[in-house]
Amino acid sequence: MAQRGEKGPAAAAGEGEGEPPAGTGAGAGTGAERGPSGAAAPFQPPEGGFGWVVVFAAAWCNGSIFGIHNSFGILYMMLQSDLGEGEKDPALEFKTAWVGSLAMGMIFFCSPIVSIFTDRIGCRTTAASGAAIAFIGLLSSSFTKSLEVRYFTYGILFGCGSSFAFQPSLVILGHYFKRRLGLANGIVAGGSCLISVPLPFFLKMVGKAIGLAHTFQVLSALMLIQIFLSLTYRPILPPSCDSQHDGQDKLGSRSVRQQCWSQTRKYFNLRVFRRKTYRIWAFGIATAVLGYLVPYMNLVKYVEKRFQETKKDWILLVCLGAMSGLGRLVSGRIGDCIPGLKKIYLQVVSFVLLGILCMMIPQCQGFEGVIVICLFLGLCDGFFTTIMAPIAFELVGPMQASQAIGYLMGLMAVPMTAGTPIAGYLNDYFGNYDAAFYFAGVPPIIGGLVLSVVPLVHQRMLKKQRLDSGKDKMLVSETVVNGELLPGCPASEAHM
Repeated sequence: MAQRGEKGPAAAAGEGEGEPPAGTGAGAGTGAERGPSGAAAPFQPPEGGFGWVVVFAAAWCNGSIFGIHNSFGILYMMLQSDLGEGEKDPALEFKTAWVGSLAMGMIFFCSPIVSIFTDRIGCRTTAASGAAIAFIGLLSSSFTKSLEVRYFTYGILFGCGSSFAFQPSLVILGHYFKRRLGLANGIVAGGSCLISVPLPFFLKMVGKAIGLAHTFQVLSALMLIQIFLSLTYRPILPPSCDSQHDGQDKLGSRSVRQQCWSQTRKYFNLRVFRRKTYRIWAFGIATAVLGYLVPYMNLVKYVEKRFQETKKDWILLVCLGAMSGLGRLVSGRIGDCIPGLKKIYLQVVSFVLLGILCMMIPQCQGFEGVIVICLFLGLCDGFFTTIMAPIAFELVGPMQASQAIGYLMGLMAVPMTAGTPIAGYLNDYFGNYDAAFYFAGVPPIIGGLVLSVVPLVHQRMLKKQRLDSGKDKMLVSETVVNGELLPGCPASEAHM
């Protein structure tokens, strides 16, 4: 998604505003210059300057990481050819699919943990460390032919490193932009497509020329560059001395057990799950993504078997990536025009169409028909990913949006990881990909129908509030701040 599955550049607002956004709220004024009256003047992001360098680094991060993940359909075929066991092992499709599924699943599974690291040690350290882990994972994948070892090197190391490198690239944008944050998000989305869209064609050419092992080494160079680009994630919001001293005084007056409990509640806040609408929304999204990766993983192999198309099969992944980027750019603007939770209906339409399109793939009588379906699949992908963060804001408010997005990504990890191996098993069992694509189409439709209930439940809750005014105070959510600084700006880096 990230492009597949990713939160998308629009999620920068979700991460950067899980705390009080820069320029507003309690955290915004910490460390700002003092006004004539001695009060802290509100912090204002520079809205440019060095921030454009950060935007370039974030675009490179999004494009390289999700370009590699989205192009796994090419690597998938190369992995099977490299093993040379297609006729001996009938379960090869199932086993090979786990390599890419583990990598994508780790991005989502690690998301709640990455949020904690970003708040504790900062965007720069977290992102650089993640890029280094991803680099090691890709490079080490080139030195083995064992599928089991690549489960660890590509699936675990590269996937986990991608998560730690990707999420801070969204958080840091909130440090440099507020009024122009939408423009920054758009540039990141468009810029990342310049890398991710041509990457399948590049891998197809390079793979034939130098082989799979050297291809992994070439891809690791993208992560090596990202290590240095991550060093530009310099937080610019300094800590407040008063808030630090107050926090130390409070902790000093508590027992060790109370301090541990306080820190646990601070970073593992489950209050968002008390909201019925959030629970339904999270369940619907998690259900819908069960078959989400199946087209990305299997389309190239499918057209090769069905239409004997081996020269232009990379076009399918290019179409998916290009239209996903276009969908992100367009859906952000459309979402701004739709009030409140009615934005969810964009996701409903996207998921239902995505499911129908997946089930139409086996009905295509020619390669051109598959291309047309890929164009619309990419568009639906861009729409549902970009609108995710604004919906989280509507459901839980800006103070808890960061945690809400993190938990949602964690819930998506299991079904997203399991979907492709299940499709591989169906292909091994039936001998074709038809059942796999039919399977991939069902969960998005079910998830979309579940999501359509959320606005109705919300309206019912509002009516109940108005009728029972005596319970208004009980229904007002408490403000829970994940830290006294903007996310990704720990005291250890604030002075830099």
